[in-house]
Amino acid sequence: MSLKSKLRIVGATDTGKVREHNEDTIAMDPDIGLLVLADGMGGYNAGEVASGIAVKTIVSLVREQMEREDMSTHDRGSNLSRPSIILRDAIHRANKIIYQTARSQPQCEGMGTTVVAALFFDNRITIAHVGDSRMYRQRNDKFEQVTMDHSLLQELVDRGFYSAEEAQRAANKNYVTRALGVEPSVDVEIQEIPVQKGEVYMLCSDGLSDMVEDDDINLTISTFGANLDNVAKQLIQLANDNGGRDNISVLMAQVLDAFPARTRIFDKILGWFG
Repeated sequence: MSLKSKLRIVGATDTGKVREHNEDTIAMDPDIGLLVLADGMGGYNAGEVASGIAVKTIVSLVREQMEREDMSTHDRGSNLSRPSIILRDAIHRANKIIYQTARSQPQCEGMGTTVVAALFFDNRITIAHVGDSRMYRQRNDKFEQVTMDHSLLQELVDRGFYSAEEAQRAANKNYVTRALGVEPSVDVEIQEIPVQKGEVYMLCSDGLSDMVEDDDINLTISTFGANLDNVAKQLIQLANDNGGRDNISVLMAQVLDAFPARTRIFDKILGWFG
């Protein structure tokens, strides 16, 4: 079942006002309800290579698995749903490719990338992330951050050294404690939550979240929400107006209608005759 009619999905990316080139990469597959955003790091375009590998690998592997597998099954010995496993495994594979490329290509030495990905399936969303690229949700005018950064600053907040408000103003926001391609393996944080009609989900690189306050993002979505393309453009414009110190990327998805998995429907029909 294609999710094209169930979700409204848009994306935009911009180099910003300071950087010479864009090391962010974004992709979306409306048919399977997949959004992926990666923010690369590394010298001489290597960050662009890392983020490109990550996004291309994740989109390709997730699409292949979603189209091929029985999505009603679970892995034995795991409490993760099948979409969660597919997304996690695709990110693990991307990590290996980036790590091996960085070690074998001198011009790519030291490269890495953050990633945040979302996969909609069976009235739920699976969210996977590594690093400080984020996902937010607007539900009934309440706007909240769904992911927690894998960063030194977030660890200091968690330990009580900073309040969330102080962290927003802190100078050193960008030291990440996890990234793809840095080590042979990576710990991918996965969560799965039910979705509701009308909700808006936003994935972004830190080029947006460092430049624009959450309240202003919320106001922009509320004001221009009837046209998600305009929301994305306005958010990038706000980030640039506030300095545009980094590449800025945004992916947005609005839930238009329920999207139950067909296996559930078949199970219910079969139950009538049991």
